[in-house]
Amino acid sequence: MQYRQLGRSELQVSAIGMGCVTFGREIDRETSFDVLDRAFEQGITLFDTAEAYASGASETVLGEWIAERGVRDRIVLATKVAGTLTKERIRSSAEESLRRLKTDCVDLFQLHNWDDETPLEESLEALTTLVEQGKARYVGCSNWSAWQLAKALLGVHENGVARLESIQPPYNLVQREIEPDTLPLCADQQVGAIAYSPLAAGFLTGKYRRGGEVPAGTRFDVIPGHQPIYFTDHGFNVLDCLRQVAEASGRSMIELSLAWVLRRPQVTSVLIGARNCGQVDQAFEALQADIGEDLLQQLGSN
Repeated sequence: MQYRQLGRSELQVSAIGMGCVTFGREIDRETSFDVLDRAFEQGITLFDTAEAYASGASETVLGEWIAERGVRDRIVLATKVAGTLTKERIRSSAEESLRRLKTDCVDLFQLHNWDDETPLEESLEALTTLVEQGKARYVGCSNWSAWQLAKALLGVHENGVARLESIQPPYNLVQREIEPDTLPLCADQQVGAIAYSPLAAGFLTGKYRRGGEVPAGTRFDVIPGHQPIYFTDHGFNVLDCLRQVAEASGRSMIELSLAWVLRRPQVTSVLIGARNCGQVDQAFEALQADIGEDLLQQLGSN
Protein backbone atom coordinates (compact mmCIF):
# COMPACT_ATOMS: atom_id res chain seq x y z
CA MET A 1 0.00 0.00 0.00
CA GLN A 2 1.18 3.51 -0.77
CA TYR A 3 0.73 6.33 1.75
CA ARG A 4 0.67 10.01 0.84
CA GLN A 5 0.60 13.32 2.65
CA LEU A 6 -2.82 14.97 2.64
CA GLY A 7 -2.39 18.58 1.57
CA ARG A 8 -0.01 20.41 3.88
CA SER A 9 -1.27 18.50 6.91
CA GLU A 10 0.60 15.94 8.97
CA LEU A 11 -1.86 13.24 7.89
CA GLN A 12 -0.58 10.31 5.86
CA VAL A 13 -3.44 8.60 4.04
CA SER A 14 -3.58 5.32 2.14
CA ALA A 15 -3.80 5.45 -1.65
CA ILE A 16 -7.06 3.52 -1.30
CA GLY A 17 -9.54 4.86 1.24
CA MET A 18 -12.61 3.19 2.68
CA GLY A 19 -15.79 5.04 1.77
CA CYS A 20 -18.36 4.06 4.39
CA VAL A 21 -21.55 5.02 2.56
CA THR A 22 -22.88 1.44 2.38
CA PHE A 23 -22.78 0.81 6.15
CA GLY A 24 -26.21 0.78 7.71
CA ARG A 25 -27.83 1.46 4.35
CA GLU A 26 -26.97 -1.39 2.03
CA ILE A 27 -25.22 -3.80 4.40
CA ASP A 28 -25.82 -4.65 8.05
CA ARG A 29 -23.50 -4.23 11.03
CA GLU A 30 -21.93 -7.69 10.81
CA THR A 31 -21.15 -7.42 7.12
CA SER A 32 -19.88 -3.87 7.64
CA PHE A 33 -17.46 -5.13 10.30
CA ASP A 34 -16.20 -7.81 7.90
CA VAL A 35 -15.60 -5.18 5.21
CA LEU A 36 -13.86 -2.85 7.68
CA ASP A 37 -11.67 -5.67 8.99
CA ARG A 38 -10.60 -6.62 5.47
CA ALA A 39 -9.87 -3.00 4.55
CA PHE A 40 -7.75 -2.49 7.66
CA GLU A 41 -5.89 -5.77 7.16
CA GLN A 42 -5.06 -4.73 3.60
CA GLY A 43 -3.48 -1.50 4.79
CA ILE A 44 -6.27 1.03 4.36
CA THR A 45 -5.91 3.81 6.93
CA LEU A 46 -8.35 6.43 5.59
CA PHE A 47 -11.96 5.81 6.66
CA ASP A 48 -14.43 8.37 5.35
CA THR A 49 -18.04 8.70 6.50
CA ALA A 50 -20.68 11.43 6.89
CA GLU A 51 -23.70 12.32 8.96
CA ALA A 52 -25.80 12.06 5.80
CA TYR A 53 -24.91 8.41 5.18
CA ALA A 54 -27.96 6.41 6.30
CA SER A 55 -28.97 9.28 8.61
CA GLY A 56 -25.97 8.73 10.87
CA ALA A 57 -26.05 4.92 10.84
CA SER A 58 -22.75 4.77 8.93
CA GLU A 59 -21.01 6.82 11.62
CA THR A 60 -22.52 4.64 14.32
CA VAL A 61 -21.31 1.41 12.72
CA LEU A 62 -17.86 2.84 12.07
CA GLY A 63 -17.61 4.18 15.62
CA GLU A 64 -18.54 0.81 17.10
CA TRP A 65 -15.97 -0.95 14.92
CA ILE A 66 -13.23 1.51 15.91
CA ALA A 67 -14.05 1.08 19.59
CA GLU A 68 -14.25 -2.72 19.47
CA ARG A 69 -11.05 -3.10 17.46
CA GLY A 70 -9.15 -0.42 19.37
CA VAL A 71 -7.73 1.15 16.20
CA ARG A 72 -8.51 4.84 16.67
CA ASP A 73 -4.85 5.87 16.83
CA ARG A 74 -3.99 3.79 13.75
CA ILE A 75 -6.44 5.27 11.26
CA VAL A 76 -7.31 8.60 9.66
CA LEU A 77 -10.96 9.27 10.53
CA ALA A 78 -12.95 11.64 8.33
CA THR A 79 -16.57 12.75 8.37
CA LYS A 80 -18.76 15.51 6.91
CA VAL A 81 -21.55 17.96 7.66
CA ALA A 82 -24.24 18.57 5.03
CA GLY A 83 -27.00 21.08 4.38
CA THR A 84 -27.07 24.63 5.68
CA LEU A 85 -23.58 25.39 6.95
CA THR A 86 -24.19 27.96 9.65
CA LYS A 87 -21.92 28.19 12.67
CA GLU A 88 -24.49 26.54 14.92
CA ARG A 89 -25.28 23.82 12.38
CA ILE A 90 -21.62 22.91 11.98
CA ARG A 91 -21.08 22.90 15.75
CA SER A 92 -24.08 20.68 16.50
CA SER A 93 -23.32 18.33 13.61
CA ALA A 94 -19.75 17.88 14.79
CA GLU A 95 -20.89 17.12 18.33
CA GLU A 96 -23.37 14.51 17.08
CA SER A 97 -20.80 12.94 14.75
CA LEU A 98 -18.24 12.68 17.53
CA ARG A 99 -20.82 10.99 19.74
CA ARG A 100 -21.72 8.44 17.06
CA LEU A 101 -18.06 7.85 16.21
CA LYS A 102 -17.22 7.40 19.91
CA THR A 103 -14.26 9.76 19.77
CA ASP A 104 -13.28 13.22 21.01
CA CYS A 105 -11.66 14.29 17.73
CA VAL A 106 -11.80 13.44 14.04
CA ASP A 107 -8.75 13.81 11.83
CA LEU A 108 -10.64 15.46 8.99
CA PHE A 109 -13.96 17.31 9.23
CA GLN A 110 -15.40 18.28 5.85
CA LEU A 111 -18.16 20.46 4.45
CA HIS A 112 -20.18 17.97 2.41
CA ASN A 113 -21.59 20.57 0.04
CA TRP A 114 -21.42 24.23 -0.95
CA ASP A 115 -24.01 26.42 0.80
CA ASP A 116 -25.25 29.42 -1.20
CA GLU A 117 -27.25 30.76 1.74
CA THR A 118 -24.62 30.96 4.50
CA PRO A 119 -21.65 33.33 4.11
CA LEU A 120 -18.50 31.31 3.50
CA GLU A 121 -16.73 33.29 6.22
CA GLU A 122 -19.20 32.00 8.81
CA SER A 123 -18.69 28.38 7.77
CA LEU A 124 -14.89 28.72 7.79
CA GLU A 125 -14.95 30.39 11.20
CA ALA A 126 -17.00 27.48 12.54
CA LEU A 127 -14.45 25.01 11.17
CA THR A 128 -11.67 27.04 12.72
CA THR A 129 -13.40 26.84 16.10
CA LEU A 130 -13.56 23.04 15.81
CA VAL A 131 -9.82 22.92 15.19
CA GLU A 132 -9.09 25.31 18.06
CA GLN A 133 -11.25 23.23 20.40
CA GLY A 134 -9.45 20.04 19.43
CA LYS A 135 -12.52 18.42 17.89
CA ALA A 136 -11.00 18.26 14.42
CA ARG A 137 -7.33 18.11 13.51
CA TYR A 138 -7.86 19.37 9.97
CA VAL A 139 -10.74 20.48 7.75
CA GLY A 140 -11.71 20.05 4.13
CA CYS A 141 -14.58 20.17 1.65
CA SER A 142 -16.49 17.88 -0.67
CA ASN A 143 -18.33 18.42 -3.96
CA TRP A 144 -17.00 21.97 -4.41
CA SER A 145 -15.92 23.60 -7.65
CA ALA A 146 -12.47 25.05 -8.19
CA TRP A 147 -13.60 28.66 -7.68
CA GLN A 148 -15.27 27.74 -4.40
CA LEU A 149 -12.12 26.08 -3.11
CA ALA A 150 -10.02 29.02 -4.31
CA LYS A 151 -12.28 31.45 -2.46
CA ALA A 152 -11.88 29.46 0.75
CA LEU A 153 -8.10 29.33 0.37
CA LEU A 154 -8.05 33.10 -0.12
CA GLY A 155 -9.91 33.45 3.16
CA VAL A 156 -7.01 31.81 4.97
CA HIS A 157 -4.76 34.73 4.03
CA GLU A 158 -7.36 37.43 4.56
CA ASN A 159 -9.09 36.24 7.73
CA GLY A 160 -6.75 33.75 9.38
CA VAL A 161 -9.26 30.88 9.25
CA ALA A 162 -8.35 27.21 9.18
CA ARG A 163 -7.01 26.05 5.83
CA LEU A 164 -8.91 23.47 3.81
CA GLU A 165 -6.43 20.63 3.37
CA SER A 166 -8.52 18.50 1.06
CA ILE A 167 -11.34 18.37 -1.44
CA GLN A 168 -13.46 15.30 -2.15
CA PRO A 169 -14.92 15.23 -5.67
CA PRO A 170 -16.38 12.42 -7.80
CA TYR A 171 -13.82 11.25 -10.34
CA ASN A 172 -13.99 8.43 -12.84
CA LEU A 173 -13.79 7.76 -16.55
CA VAL A 174 -17.13 9.52 -17.11
CA GLN A 175 -16.99 12.34 -14.55
CA ARG A 176 -13.79 14.24 -15.27
CA GLU A 177 -14.89 17.81 -14.64
CA ILE A 178 -12.13 18.32 -12.06
CA GLU A 179 -9.32 17.93 -14.57
CA PRO A 180 -9.17 21.45 -16.11
CA ASP A 181 -9.36 23.50 -12.90
CA THR A 182 -9.68 21.64 -9.60
CA LEU A 183 -6.75 19.24 -9.92
CA PRO A 184 -4.32 21.94 -11.13
CA LEU A 185 -5.45 24.16 -8.24
CA CYS A 186 -4.86 21.33 -5.78
CA ALA A 187 -1.39 20.72 -7.17
CA ASP A 188 -0.49 24.41 -7.07
CA GLN A 189 -1.83 25.04 -3.56
CA GLN A 190 -0.94 21.64 -2.08
CA VAL A 191 -4.50 20.57 -1.36
CA GLY A 192 -5.22 16.86 -1.14
CA ALA A 193 -7.62 15.37 -3.70
CA ILE A 194 -9.69 12.50 -2.30
CA ALA A 195 -11.58 11.04 -5.26
CA TYR A 196 -14.79 9.10 -4.79
CA SER A 197 -17.04 6.99 -7.03
CA PRO A 198 -14.22 5.49 -9.16
CA LEU A 199 -16.70 3.00 -10.62
CA ALA A 200 -19.29 5.71 -11.27
CA ALA A 201 -21.70 4.23 -8.71
CA GLY A 202 -21.43 0.90 -10.53
CA PHE A 203 -22.07 2.29 -14.00
CA LEU A 204 -18.61 1.22 -15.17
CA THR A 205 -19.07 -2.39 -14.06
CA GLY A 206 -21.03 -3.07 -17.23
CA LYS A 207 -24.37 -3.99 -15.64
CA TYR A 208 -26.22 -1.18 -17.44
CA ARG A 209 -27.00 -1.05 -21.14
CA ARG A 210 -27.99 1.78 -23.45
CA GLY A 211 -31.77 1.84 -23.50
CA GLY A 212 -32.02 -1.14 -21.15
CA GLU A 213 -33.92 -1.46 -17.90
CA VAL A 214 -32.21 -0.72 -14.59
CA PRO A 215 -31.74 -4.00 -12.67
CA ALA A 216 -33.69 -4.07 -9.41
CA GLY A 217 -31.62 -3.55 -6.28
CA THR A 218 -28.67 -1.92 -8.06
CA ARG A 219 -27.32 1.47 -6.97
CA PHE A 220 -29.10 3.21 -9.86
CA ASP A 221 -32.37 1.61 -8.74
CA VAL A 222 -31.86 2.49 -5.06
CA ILE A 223 -30.67 6.03 -5.88
CA PRO A 224 -32.26 7.08 -9.21
CA GLY A 225 -30.48 10.44 -8.99
CA HIS A 226 -27.40 8.77 -10.45
CA GLN A 227 -29.13 8.13 -13.76
CA PRO A 228 -29.07 11.67 -15.25
CA ILE A 229 -25.33 11.88 -14.50
CA TYR A 230 -24.28 8.73 -16.31
CA PHE A 231 -27.15 7.67 -18.60
CA THR A 232 -26.03 10.06 -21.34
CA ASP A 233 -24.52 9.65 -24.79
CA HIS A 234 -21.12 10.55 -23.36
CA GLY A 235 -21.51 8.08 -20.51
CA PHE A 236 -22.45 5.19 -22.76
CA ASN A 237 -19.70 6.07 -25.25
CA VAL A 238 -17.17 5.81 -22.42
CA LEU A 239 -18.76 2.53 -21.37
CA ASP A 240 -18.53 1.16 -24.91
CA CYS A 241 -14.85 2.06 -25.09
CA LEU A 242 -14.19 0.50 -21.70
CA ARG A 243 -15.93 -2.71 -22.73
CA GLN A 244 -13.89 -2.91 -25.95
CA VAL A 245 -10.58 -2.37 -24.14
CA ALA A 246 -11.54 -4.95 -21.52
CA GLU A 247 -12.40 -7.56 -24.12
CA ALA A 248 -9.23 -6.90 -26.14
CA SER A 249 -6.92 -6.96 -23.10
CA GLY A 250 -8.57 -9.82 -21.25
CA ARG A 251 -9.05 -7.66 -18.16
CA SER A 252 -12.28 -6.85 -16.37
CA MET A 253 -14.05 -3.52 -16.75
CA ILE A 254 -13.89 -3.09 -12.97
CA GLU A 255 -10.13 -3.61 -12.81
CA LEU A 256 -9.48 -1.19 -15.66
CA SER A 257 -11.78 1.51 -14.27
CA LEU A 258 -10.23 1.33 -10.81
CA ALA A 259 -6.69 1.18 -12.17
CA TRP A 260 -7.23 4.29 -14.26
CA VAL A 261 -8.26 6.43 -11.27
CA LEU A 262 -5.69 4.90 -8.91
CA ARG A 263 -2.90 5.85 -11.30
CA ARG A 264 -3.89 9.48 -11.78
CA PRO A 265 -0.84 11.40 -10.51
CA GLN A 266 -2.72 14.31 -8.89
CA VAL A 267 -5.08 12.15 -6.83
CA THR A 268 -4.06 11.64 -3.20
CA SER A 269 -6.46 8.84 -2.31
CA VAL A 270 -9.34 7.01 -4.00
CA LEU A 271 -12.36 6.07 -1.88
CA ILE A 272 -13.99 2.74 -2.59
CA GLY A 273 -17.41 1.65 -1.41
CA ALA A 274 -18.06 -2.01 -0.70
CA ARG A 275 -20.92 -4.37 0.05
CA ASN A 276 -18.61 -7.32 0.66
CA CYS A 277 -14.95 -8.17 1.18
CA GLY A 278 -14.49 -9.16 -2.44
CA GLN A 279 -15.13 -5.58 -3.51
CA VAL A 280 -12.33 -4.46 -1.19
CA ASP A 281 -10.00 -7.05 -2.68
CA GLN A 282 -10.74 -5.99 -6.26
CA ALA A 283 -9.45 -2.48 -5.54
CA PHE A 284 -6.13 -3.87 -4.34
CA GLU A 285 -5.90 -6.14 -7.35
CA ALA A 286 -6.36 -3.09 -9.57
CA LEU A 287 -3.71 -1.16 -7.63
CA GLN A 288 -1.18 -3.97 -8.05
CA ALA A 289 -2.10 -4.94 -11.62
CA ASP A 290 0.53 -4.56 -14.29
CA ILE A 291 -1.44 -2.44 -16.73
CA GLY A 292 0.44 -0.65 -19.49
CA GLU A 293 0.23 3.07 -20.05
CA ASP A 294 -1.13 2.44 -23.54
CA LEU A 295 -4.25 0.83 -22.14
CA LEU A 296 -4.77 3.66 -19.66
CA GLN A 297 -4.45 6.20 -22.45
CA GLN A 298 -7.03 4.33 -24.54
CA LEU A 299 -9.43 4.44 -21.60
CA GLY A 300 -8.94 8.14 -21.07
CA SER A 301 -9.24 9.12 -24.72
CA ASN A 302 -12.98 9.85 -24.61
